[in-house]
Amino acid sequence: MPIDHDIATSLYPRREFKARGSFVTRCPGCRLPTLNCLCPYRVTARAEASFWLLTHPLEHHKPTNTGRLIGDVLATTETFTWYRTAPDARLLALLDDSGYAPFIIFPDDQPDYATRVVNMEAVQNVKQKNRIPVFIILDGTWRQARRIFRKSPYLDDLPILALNTQRQTRYRLRKPASSTHLCTVEVAAELLKQSGDVTAGAILDDYFDAFNESYAASRGHHRIETPSPAMLRLLIRRE
Repeated sequence: MPIDHDIATSLYPRREFKARGSFVTRCPGCRLPTLNCLCPYRVTARAEASFWLLTHPLEHHKPTNTGRLIGDVLATTETFTWYRTAPDARLLALLDDSGYAPFIIFPDDQPDYATRVVNMEAVQNVKQKNRIPVFIILDGTWRQARRIFRKSPYLDDLPILALNTQRQTRYRLRKPASSTHLCTVEVAAELLKQSGDVTAGAILDDYFDAFNESYAASRGHHRIETPSPAMLRLLIRRE
């Protein structure tokens, strides 16, 4: 008899992610190779909106995962591991908290949930009611995100906010299916900017660029001697 994927995962825990470069000495703070540590460029920001990341288990140990960058910049960020048969109890409690107004960030291209789709005006409306808008990002590959979306009944009644942007991805560490497929932190930065948290969005964008450049240089065993423009802006904000 086939074994349920989630039961199998609990019976046979996955090992920490191993890949080329997994034995490189990494900074315990930023998890980047110490050759180009990201910690000097970490800047915190405040925003009216919050983020809840519903993260696929396979993403947690990937050093190229960008979802964690959101939490580095925005202290209100919450991260939950997604398991199909065992939803996170804290997430369920937060979903029941009327002080929050959660929106699932997902494409609006399927007719079966068209009635749930809203635009950025809905975010402004909840702000006017003194509720905290929360962007729920399904953190994983596109295939994983679709599975999370379809297999999480506790999300079925939440409004869906599709990110409309002309932005092309700048992510250099994994090959996207399309240049329009943004990585997790790029989606977050765009959401912040479009919802009114422009400064926080700019800081997160610069922090992503610093991460992108630092990691790419470390892959080539190259130490960055001259900070990039994004790095310089972050250093100035830290002063």
